[in-house]
Amino acid sequence: MASPDTTRPAVPRDLVRIDAGRVNVATQAELIARVIADARSGHGGSVFTLNLDHLVKLRDDAGFREAYAAATYVTADGAPVVKIAQRQGVSVDRVTGADLVVPLCEAAAAAGVSVHLFGTSDTIRDAAAARLLAGIPGLVIAGSESPPRGFDPKGDAAREAAGRIASSGAGICFVALGAPKQELFAHVATRQPQGVVYICIGAALDFISGHSKRAPVLFQRTGTEWVWRFIQEPRRLGMRYARSMAYYLGYLLKGSARG
Repeated sequence: MASPDTTRPAVPRDLVRIDAGRVNVATQAELIARVIADARSGHGGSVFTLNLDHLVKLRDDAGFREAYAAATYVTADGAPVVKIAQRQGVSVDRVTGADLVVPLCEAAAAAGVSVHLFGTSDTIRDAAAARLLAGIPGLVIAGSESPPRGFDPKGDAAREAAGRIASSGAGICFVALGAPKQELFAHVATRQPQGVVYICIGAALDFISGHSKRAPVLFQRTGTEWVWRFIQEPRRLGMRYARSMAYYLGYLLKGSARG
């Protein structure tokens, strides 16, 4: 029997627990270093970014809870999650999927790690790929695809997609399907021993491509990016943000949204 591979650093312990959610990476620099090391050594994994919308979904979605429990790395995405961590005496930085793509691609190019783009539309993904390649010398995009309409992130098509991604030679795959679909897909993909690190990035490729405009820096720095997004898409995001705000207020009042 072959001896077990002991070269991978231990997955970091949880720094923060928020109901069914958790955070185990404090800074973007730490996350990038870990992802690049895992990709170079052929270890697969997943990166989730915890926000209030995820915490709401975690209450009622058992599959989502299973995926989160198995995620390799989880960051705090959003000022409310950072503030909840502070209430627990833990200092973590806000690290969003939208903030990860460019610096991770830069680090991947420097380390000789190729990347794969999965999700959103062909038009958006191709435009984002063109901008990334133009702006990051040495970056290799090994593959790029969108799943078909009605894609089941837990079904055979997901496993087949994961096989294609691994066969492309990519060490990192950016998954832009939106929550919870992207996290469910990443969970299925990482259960196969294929050595790819899946990064769940939400609308990041929309921003990079120029298809959607991200909130100005002032909104990002003050933790009010959600206000900007709500102004842009009030009908689509109104109920989501209402549920998220109810969760956050409940947590602040009771210490747990389940109280």
